[in-house]
This record gives sequence, structure tokens and C-alpha cells, in this order.
Amino acid sequence: MPGTRTAGLPDCRPLLADHDDLTLVFQPIVDLATGTVAGYEALARFPGAAGPDVWFAAAAEAGVAAELEALAIHKALAVVPDLPADTFLTVNVSPHLLGTAPVQAALAVRADLHRVVVELTEHTPVDDLDALRAQIALLRGRGALIALDDAGSGYSGLQQMAALRPQLVKLDRALVADADADPVRMALAEMVGEFAGRIDAWLLAEGVETAAELAAFAQLGVPLAQGWLLGRPARTFEPLDPDVQRLVRAQVARARLTESVASVVRPVRQYAEGEELPSVPPALLLGPHGVPTALLLADLRTGEVYTAPVTLRVHPSTDIQETLQRALTRPPAHRFEPVVCTDPSGSVLGMIRVEDLVGARRRSR
Repeated sequence: MPGTRTAGLPDCRPLLADHDDLTLVFQPIVDLATGTVAGYEALARFPGAAGPDVWFAAAAEAGVAAELEALAIHKALAVVPDLPADTFLTVNVSPHLLGTAPVQAALAVRADLHRVVVELTEHTPVDDLDALRAQIALLRGRGALIALDDAGSGYSGLQQMAALRPQLVKLDRALVADADADPVRMALAEMVGEFAGRIDAWLLAEGVETAAELAAFAQLGVPLAQGWLLGRPARTFEPLDPDVQRLVRAQVARARLTESVASVVRPVRQYAEGEELPSVPPALLLGPHGVPTALLLADLRTGEVYTAPVTLRVHPSTDIQETLQRALTRPPAHRFEPVVCTDPSGSVLGMIRVEDLVGARRRSR
């Protein structure tokens, strides 16, 4: 269809009469540990009854897939300043289009991508994985987090998980639907969750539609969830409904048969890059965009002060036994160093000493 050209926006005239025909809605992503909104996913909407998949498929046939995707990215990044405090925005990008000129131009509109999660939405084989990794590294350097959609949906998805090391892994809806009544799906979800933990990523259960599904993933210790039960897409950044918040907190409280690491988190002094470091440890060193990079520690035998890389980060709802196991399977040189606790947006909540994990585990027996 013919349309007008707006300066600075990608041209999608074969599909859209006007750029305003593409609108955005925002679906909440919920932190199950606190029963609050951790972030929002930006979803494209179009005129008429046809769904977004139909429009993006038509764009691909018309040869303007990158332009249409770039338009959605452009509009999503424009609302980042309006995000509620302590939340992030997930923006969908097809991996095979990430390196195209229109998508790169749209992503360049906002230099600082802190609080933006770039979600890779397809798992078809990538022709040049090295190029994709390089593109992702540049986005991370600007503060973006990387998410991988539909984890567990096939071998190629698992390959990309291993190769790209995302910070957020979205569990495929096929593993979420009716998982409460299917031990095999729960076992597969647990496997994906364990792998996500090994690469220091958050697991998100996508498409949660029933209280039973919510209960199942709360029991599994999944930190994040999204779906119609928790909140439908809306044109504004909506808070969690009070009834939904009560449901989430009740289900999580019921699922906590063992203590979480939230009970053993200690405060820790935090220093940004370039600030003068304290003479007395411990302290946490923060890189660009507040990402924890290193710990300032003292050797228990000699008292010598040294820095160690952050080798393990966990969500406050993570089980104590699981965290202890992951800590003790680190390389020997780092095995007994503190664990850093962060929320889903990456903000540091504190640190956890291995000896505190051991003590808490003993008390729970």
C-alpha cells in the first residue's frame, strides 16, 4: 500500500499506509520472588484481524522484513525513558536481521541500551555465528542484555544458548502449557533451567495461563514468568493487578519448602569503575551500567587483599542447596569466594558467603 515517508524512520511503504499503523503494546514480565513487575515485552500490533506473524511474513515476502522490524525497534526504544523504575524493556530482533542496515540504524537511535533486553526470536541455523556473536558483543558493550526465545524447542535453540550465552532464557511455551500435569515437560523445563543457571542466565516461563502452571514453575524455582494469567498486553506500562500479585505471592510462599538465598544475603559496599577502592574488604566493583565485575577480598590465611572475578550470580529466590552446589563446582581457585545476588534487572542486592550457605543448609535438615 502507498504511504508517507517520515524522516528518520524505516520505509515500509509496501505494507503500511503510515508508520502509525504499527503500534506497540507491553506485556508485563513478573519477578516471582517479589510478586512485582520486573520488565515488559514490547509487542507489535497492526490494523485488522491478522496477527503480527502474518504481517512480518508478508514483509519478508515483500523484501522489507528488516525495515518493518526496524520500525518496531525504533518505536520501542523511544519509550525506554518512560519505563517504571527498576524495570527493563524486551525488544524482539530476528538474528538473521540483526546485522542489516535498517535494524542497526534503529538500534543506534539510542546510544545507551541499559534497561533494554534484545530478545533473539528465531532459532533457524545462523550462517555466520561469529558475526552474530560480534554484533551481540557490541550491544552488550552499550549496556543491553541478551535474551533467547523459545529455549528447549529444538537442537538449534540449545546450540544458540551454548554459543551466545544470553542473560535471559525464555522457556518455550510448548514446555509451559499444562506442565503441571506432565512430569516429562517439567523435567525438560528443569533441564533447561539448570543449563541456564550454568551460563549465569535467568529462566523465564513464557505463556503462563493457569494458576496450576504458575504453581508448578514456582515450585521449580523459576525466577521470572509471563503470560495472560499475570498480565495481558496493554498500551501503557501497567502495574501488576493486586489480585494477581496476591496469587503470585501465595503460590511462591507455598512452593518454598526450603529456604532461599534471600535469607543469607549480606550487604556489600559497591564501587563504580574509576572510584577509589576501600582499604578494607569486602567490596564489589561495578563495570559499565552497574554490572558486577569483581570482588575485593582478603585472603583468610595471609590477610592479603586481592580482587577476584565475579564467577556466580543468583536470583534471591534461588534455593540454598542449588546455590551451594553451583558454588562448590566452580574452579578450585574461586570455589569459596562469595556469590553475588542480583535482581532480574541486574541490580546488585548483596553478596552471599559460602559458609553462610553451608550453615543455612545444615539448619534446614
